Amino acid sequence: MKSAWKEFKAFAMGGNLIDLAIGFIIAAAFVKVVESLATDIIGGFVGAVFGEQDFSQMKFKIGHGAVGYGSFLGTLLNFLIVAGVLFGLVKLLKKAKMGNFRAQGQRECPYCREYVAVDAVKCRHCTSDLPAVIDGDEGADERMPANH
Repeated sequence: MKSAWKEFKAFAMGGNLIDLAIGFIIAAAFVKVVESLATDIIGGFVGAVFGEQDFSQMKFKIGHGAVGYGSFLGTLLNFLIVAGVLFGLVKLLKKAKMGNFRAQGQRECPYCREYVAVDAVKCRHCTSDLPAVIDGDEGADERMPANH
């Protein structure tokens, strides 16, 4: 029983799990701030332009029914603003050289046809030098072998 408790304690207090929990809490708080920006400030401006403060009341009538499109527009606007803010934040962090932004995925080596990481500059199978294919991959020059 003591062994299981020690193992659980090591898992629960491990660095990766704590980092993940802190990141999740900060992300949840960040989303609330960005959603408030989207609904309260930008949504207020959009509402002032279109004359409708509460998007959820926007609808059009068809026969005896009505199609409510306002909630969808509000949700879409929130999504676009959150995505734009996150995009800008990632660009800012990359420019400041903060964070670990490695490319994801694989590509085929043109020489041996084995798959390597998309940002690889040397094939791990045939050891051929590969051209950097990612725009803005400033780290490619540092990863290239010295005899290239």
